[in-house]
Amino acid sequence: MLIHAPAKINLCLFLGPAREDGLHQLCSLFEPIALADSIEASEAERDEVLCPGVEGENLAARALAALREGGWEGPPLRIEIEKRIPVAAGLGGGSADAAAVLRLATRRDDFLSISDNKSSQADPATLAAGLGADVPSQLVPALSLVGGAGERVERLPEPSPHAVLLLPGGGLSTAEVFAAADRLGLGRSAAELDELAARLREAAGAGASPLGYAELLANDLEPAARSLRPEIGAALDALREAGAPLALLTGSGPTAVGVFPTVAEATRASLWLGRDDAIVCEAGCAP
Repeated sequence: MLIHAPAKINLCLFLGPAREDGLHQLCSLFEPIALADSIEASEAERDEVLCPGVEGENLAARALAALREGGWEGPPLRIEIEKRIPVAAGLGGGSADAAAVLRLATRRDDFLSISDNKSSQADPATLAAGLGADVPSQLVPALSLVGGAGERVERLPEPSPHAVLLLPGGGLSTAEVFAAADRLGLGRSAAELDELAARLREAAGAGASPLGYAELLANDLEPAARSLRPEIGAALDALREAGAPLALLTGSGPTAVGVFPTVAEATRASLWLGRDDAIVCEAGCAP
C-alpha cells in the first residue's frame, strides 16, 4: 500500500499566549502543497518504521505506537518512508508522515481494521492532537483555519496559489524558535487571535486566493527565526525581488515562501533566482 504525505505551508501564523500545558495558542492558515513524502506499508512479522537518512525520533513511529496503544488491530506493518520534504524546514514533513500513518486506521477493509470495543481510544483525530500541533490538520490535507495549539481544524474552500520555496541553510529547531519568540516577547492576546480568525474566515471562506487578502497574512515567528538564522531575511528579500506578491516564513522556518498567482509565474521566478534550494510547488495535494 502506498500512502501520500503532503507538506504544508503556513499562509499566516499568529502567536498567542502560552497555555498551562506549555504550548502556545495559535491562529494559522495551513495549505497543503504537492511536495510530498512517499510511504509504503506492507505486512510484516513485527511493526517497523524505516526512514533512511533521518536520524532521531520518528513521529511516524510514534503514530503507529499510539494506534497500537489505542487498540488498533491491524496486522504488524513495515512502514518505509521516502523523504522528499526537507527535514526541520517548517513544512510539516514529520507531521505529514504521522498523519498518513494514522489514516491507516480509517480504512475499512480486511487489511486494516480497528477493534469494535476499542475504536474510540484509537480515534485518529484524538491521537493526532497528542502527537503535535501540525498533525491534526494533515489527517485530511486541505486548506484549514487552525486554532488552539493545532487541535482545532476548520476546513475552508481551496484557493489556487502557487509557491516558490527557498530553504536557507538547513533545518531549524521548532522548540528553539518558540523559545526565542518568548525571549523577544512576541505574541498576541487570545482576543486578538479570535478577531484574526474571524477576519481570515471571512476572507478565505469564499475560496479566494490568498493574494486577495495578503494584507492579513504574516508570521509572528519570523523575528524569532531570523534571530537564529539571519539568512532567512535575505531569502525573503530575494523572493520579493523575483516578483512574489507575497513572501513570508512558513511555520517556525527556515523555509521562505513566495506566493504567486500562476505556476508559470512561480517557475519564471525560480529560474530568475537561479538558486539550488529553490522548489516550485503547486498548491493542493498531488495524487
